[in-house]
Formats: sequence, C-alpha cells, structure tokens
Amino acid sequence: MNPPGTEAADELPGIAPRLRDLRRGRGLTLEAAAGRAGLSPAHLSRLETGRRQPSLPMLLGLARVYGTTVSELLGELPPERDAIVRGGPPEGPSRGAETGGWLYRQAGGPGRAMQALRVQVPYGAEGDLVRVHPGEEWLYVLDGRLRIVLGETVHDLDPGDSAHFDSLTPHRIAALDTAGTRLLFVHTLLQSPAAELCLGGGIHRL
Repeated sequence: MNPPGTEAADELPGIAPRLRDLRRGRGLTLEAAAGRAGLSPAHLSRLETGRRQPSLPMLLGLARVYGTTVSELLGELPPERDAIVRGGPPEGPSRGAETGGWLYRQAGGPGRAMQALRVQVPYGAEGDLVRVHPGEEWLYVLDGRLRIVLGETVHDLDPGDSAHFDSLTPHRIAALDTAGTRLLFVHTLLQSPAAELCLGGGIHRL
C-alpha cells in the first residue's frame, strides 16, 4: 500500500524527468523550487527521481511555480491554439472588462504564460494605487501621456515610449491627460494569484 497522495512509480511514467527538466529550465535550485511549492527539498528530489509520485495538489503547485500546466507536467499534448487574435468589436463577448475605471481588452491568446492586453487608463483613476507582486510587466503608450512611478522615480511617457520592469518594484500608473491614455500591456501574471491584486478580479481571464 502506497502512502496517501502517492501512486505506484509506474502509474505516471516520464513525469520525474519532466519535473527535473522544467525546474532546471527555469533556473531554480531544488531548495528554491521546493520552497515555492510548499514541499521539502527531499520530497521534491524523490518526485524528480521517480521514487515518489505526486498528488494532484502537488502537481498544481509545481505547475504554478514553473509557469506551466498540469497537462504539460503529465506529458499530454495541448490542443493547437490559434496564433491570431482578431481585433473585432470591443463590445463582443469576453473581449473586454473594466475595473476601477480602467478598461482592459484582450490582445493576445488566452491560457498562455504571457498575457497581452489593450488598456484604456482614464484620467484620475487609481493613480495612487501602489502595486507590488511577482512577475514582469511591459507597456507601450499608444496615445496620451502616462505617468509611471517605479519605486521613488517618476517617469512621464509620451506616445511611442515604453517601460519594462520587475513587478516587485513598487509601481503606480496614471494618465496625465484628461482624455486618458491608451497603451499595450504585457504581463506574466497569468499563473499567479497576484494577478487579481494587480489587475482586479477576473481581468487576467480575458
């Protein structure tokens, strides 16, 4: 009889080397990956050598740490996804959402580690909200002027300007023009619960 939450070593063939390769590919030590997943390094080592099989909660935790899916951990081939995202009417189903006055519209394919959005930032909305969370963000100003505060440094961006920064840096974003600002926004929050903190509930599911 196997301990609760484990299966016989041959029930998930190939998962051990995939776990090891994904961890190494993300540049994580055994200790760092185990800590993020809520496991001991010894337990993760047993998973990577096939001496222990992971439970579903363990798979979910490791998928989140590695920025992937349980299906990839299990070696399942994902369905082919359309590489093209049409602009279409912004009022179409599942194409837009609003939070705190900000309007978000899908600009990239759903379900990927990076999420691309078109964002309308209204004047005077959430300009004092400080955000701090894991991940990276990149934005490009389409029209209007944008103020972005990174730590203690203030940057005023014009159309054509962009910013790329580590989201652990405390940051604030505000439109400088009364007509608001439009920008392209790419983030790596899809796999992170911090997405709701940054973007508001449900926005990362556009």
